[in-house]
Amino acid sequence: MESTPTHIFSGEEELLVSRIKDWLKEKSPQEYNSICDRFILLRNLGAAVFEYPSIRNTRFLKGILMDENKLIESLLAFSSVSHMLRTPSKVAALRSFLVAKFHAFSLLSEMTAENENLHIPARNITFSIVFTLMAEDVYLSCLEDPSFSSNTKMNLVDDLIALWDSGTDPRSIHHLSALSSLWSARDSSPPCFGTMDGNTELLRISFDMNTETEWEDFLKEESTNDYTRWALEEFLFGLSHEEIIQVRNRLNRYGVSSVSHDEVRSYLDSKPAYSIVNNYDPRTIYDFFIERRDACKQRKKISSLGPLHTLEEIYLKYRIILEST
Repeated sequence: MESTPTHIFSGEEELLVSRIKDWLKEKSPQEYNSICDRFILLRNLGAAVFEYPSIRNTRFLKGILMDENKLIESLLAFSSVSHMLRTPSKVAALRSFLVAKFHAFSLLSEMTAENENLHIPARNITFSIVFTLMAEDVYLSCLEDPSFSSNTKMNLVDDLIALWDSGTDPRSIHHLSALSSLWSARDSSPPCFGTMDGNTELLRISFDMNTETEWEDFLKEESTNDYTRWALEEFLFGLSHEEIIQVRNRLNRYGVSSVSHDEVRSYLDSKPAYSIVNNYDPRTIYDFFIERRDACKQRKKISSLGPLHTLEEIYLKYRIILEST
């Protein structure tokens, strides 16, 4: 009999796993046994991860005595990938648990492909894990942003530590729907490229998100901001800002009025900067986010034109500022 602390999975997740096990036990005993073994390991990992003390209870972090004035400085000190060995054990362990949880629920999603009532909830959990990992990155980015007040940053620190303590993003209940809708709209309105001005794609994706008033408000507020527009174009076209400029220049040079989906890659002289997104595989959504985030960081370093934050970062920052006013 498995026994584990209730906080490793939510009540909804526990119920879903139980339902899938019951279904697999009848349909495929071999897959049922495989899932039982996988989730025993995952529960054991989770039990170990959540035994680590909260960062709130850690007196020293990267050699800095923890207090309210130094907390933000301490958290940013290990946010860089190059500072991996400075990362607190609780944070490193939690990230590993989220990756393992992602793989476990991805397996459930694959095994239940023919049962929509089980498949969709399992797939939704994998998306929520992806958005949780993205949220962690956005919170750390916000802590570096001078436009955020000290009070707002301390609230974000609370949310970030809560994420590390629980494995879930406390703000996701407000923002997960909008981000999920954004990706669903992008999936239903793949880029047609055409004149590469982005207006057609923007209209189509906005139409598909017509129930998301937060998205509409965001676009109205940010429509004149070049950095937001550039980030939106990268998101819509799946190309880097530099590649978009390269394609547009070629269209102008040769007097070509439009370019097709199949032709656009041939307009680029090198390997595409970003991976192709497969919306049935949430890993590619995360890959696409990280690739764009890293490109933004590189532009900051060399003072190059183009987006300095991903669309997801800009949107979540916009929502955080609104909630803080």
